[in-house]
Amino acid sequence: MLKINLVTVGNLKDKFFIDACGEYEKRLSRFCVLNIKELKEFTNYENIEQIKYLEGEEIIKNLKGYVVLLDVKGTLISSEELACKINDIANINSEITFVIGGSYGVSEAVKQKANLKISMSKMTFPHRLARVMLLEQIYRAFTINNNISYHK
Repeated sequence: MLKINLVTVGNLKDKFFIDACGEYEKRLSRFCVLNIKELKEFTNYENIEQIKYLEGEEIIKNLKGYVVLLDVKGTLISSEELACKINDIANINSEITFVIGGSYGVSEAVKQKANLKISMSKMTFPHRLARVMLLEQIYRAFTINNNISYHK
């Protein structure tokens, strides 16, 4: 069974985000093994580059398999394209790691480790909401790939 890792900087605090993620985690369990790794958000440092560096070091320690980075400058893809990509990756790799960086983005070192950089939208979303949206899109991709009525 395909292993999906989600490496994310920061944790969920609001019950509605926790509940939404929990729902998609439950739904995904029939398609993959999902592992979510929440990393410490660094805040009390001199500058943004230092924060990105420290968070990046922690992210890199948790990268496994094919790495997909959510990046504001990444490629915009449709749900169908994500489904195809997950299917293609699963044919050659048993593990995919999705990365959601911190509020300042990620270091260049993390960007260089990514096999694919995607953007969810031209709009800006809070990282906690992006996490829910990503889990939903991964679930949607599995339903597309398995011809299950969900995607419209």
